[in-house]
Amino acid sequence: MKRLLLTSLVLATSLSARAETVTPAKPSTASSAAAAERTQWFREARFGMFIHWGVYAVPAGEWQGKPVGGIGEWIMKNGKIPVADYRAFAQNFTAAKYDPQAWARLAHTAGMKYVVVTAKHHDGFALYDSAASDWNVVKASGAKRDLIGPLAKAVRAEGMKFGCYYSQAQDWVNEGGGKVGGKVWDPAQNGDYDAYLQKVALPQVREIIERYDPAIIWWDTPVDMTRARTKPFGDVLAAHPAIITNDRLGQGYGGDTKTPEQHIPPRGYPGELFEVCMTMNDTWGFKKNDVNWKSVRQILRNLSDISSKGGNFLLNVGPTAEGEIPAASIERLEAVGRWMAVNAEAIHATDAGPFPRRLPWGRVTQKRAADGATTLFAHVWDWPADGKILLPTLMQLPVGGRLLAGGVSVTSELTAEGLVVRLPGAAPDVDVSVVRLDFKAPAVITQEPFVTPGADGRVTFTAQDADAHGHWDGNIQLRDSGPGAYLTDWTNSKWRLEYQLKAPAASKWTVTAEIAAPAATELVLTVGKTETPASVAVTGPGLTWQTVTLGEITLPAGLASFGLKGAAKGWKGLSVRHVWLTPVQ
Repeated sequence: MKRLLLTSLVLATSLSARAETVTPAKPSTASSAAAAERTQWFREARFGMFIHWGVYAVPAGEWQGKPVGGIGEWIMKNGKIPVADYRAFAQNFTAAKYDPQAWARLAHTAGMKYVVVTAKHHDGFALYDSAASDWNVVKASGAKRDLIGPLAKAVRAEGMKFGCYYSQAQDWVNEGGGKVGGKVWDPAQNGDYDAYLQKVALPQVREIIERYDPAIIWWDTPVDMTRARTKPFGDVLAAHPAIITNDRLGQGYGGDTKTPEQHIPPRGYPGELFEVCMTMNDTWGFKKNDVNWKSVRQILRNLSDISSKGGNFLLNVGPTAEGEIPAASIERLEAVGRWMAVNAEAIHATDAGPFPRRLPWGRVTQKRAADGATTLFAHVWDWPADGKILLPTLMQLPVGGRLLAGGVSVTSELTAEGLVVRLPGAAPDVDVSVVRLDFKAPAVITQEPFVTPGADGRVTFTAQDADAHGHWDGNIQLRDSGPGAYLTDWTNSKWRLEYQLKAPAASKWTVTAEIAAPAATELVLTVGKTETPASVAVTGPGLTWQTVTLGEITLPAGLASFGLKGAAKGWKGLSVRHVWLTPVQ
């Protein structure tokens, strides 16, 4: 889908951060009140379906009998497939089993509130009859009909919002669009980039808006999108202020939402809209041999985690060339739907939880009424053996509490550490169980946001205290809950862990960690720009845990942070459970 960071040019226009501050070009959002009203439905939705569908579903990950690496919708670029050969695939893009009502019903059943489909991806193929290019589903494919209109109608019939993804800056088939960054693999892609923007991209955006009235336009990969090139698109959007857009249009246009891809930002983006887009397996567009599916538990916990940070979760499906959503995707969405049928009130129209640190047993979302009454939803991932969960530093008794599944009442008591909630003997849901707690007043939390040294001067970090920084290709995963929680699947040396603390004085610390390393590996301790190499010997097969010393670091007084990242050479991957800082005497 994305691959922006394959070149130095793309590094300069990273999706997660812009080189310059950008300001939305929508006059109707001049006041924060107006912006909040315009985006209210999106903030309340929390859960949506992404659909990547196009000609790339025909080769389905293979070219000339050989698998092509990377994500499915990038097969033309990754396989350097000539334009003529790629165009030939379109005749087998039939959509013969396409059932837009079934797609919309599946999304609605899963508890989703909106659907975003690829009106045109980087291969330039439009899923509707475009007057700006004959490279579209009606004129060039075996489907020979508009696929966007029926889906828009079906989605709205289910009471959901409809949106379109549009690749404005990359187009590997339409003349001039493939010359992003000055590189092509087929002379047929040559042409004038600005002419492509004016003759194809901009007219198609107008077509999509005029024909389908989308609630969202989801831009992608703003490579070479200077302010001058972005402005005409911003001008079009200014005439349609109700449309919500993301931050991937180009320079000078910030859009409404941040769009972290394939990873959950560790602390969210307080005060800002954000939407995590994520695949169910390892691809966006259909690949027939990709069976690395996320579990239902992982999907539910991702939804719980993202909602607890005030974000939306845009979960992808990649239909086949005939228009079938893979059975594995359907099974997972139906299971999510069964959970949402019981627990949706803990997701929809909620705000981020009030706790500044992640809780060892799960996550919290909340709803606040105009009179101050507050409901906390405790998403319990790890059902406690002693039947108790602690809401630290919350010194208020609820007026009522119950499990959403089954309605069993729960009791609470105040302790020196905060509110302790007593739970029934067994979890109603082994993946995520939700407890509703109702309060007469806003929840007041006084918890220190960052870890502090204990009475012995030592600092202890659990897996929940780590901020895992990934990228568009994924992230380090948090597994399990409570004291046994650990961070794993660290497959990319560019991903990193960050630990933050509040120290009373500038100090030198010895860093030790509980690590599982099936192979000897090299990593780096980081403090700002200072890097300290560390070597980890084999601890044993699988998750064989050992406590190892990684080295020494020096940190200033007050709020400070340090990190762990893979070394450029010698990185083999590892898992981490606890990290400790011990003062150097």
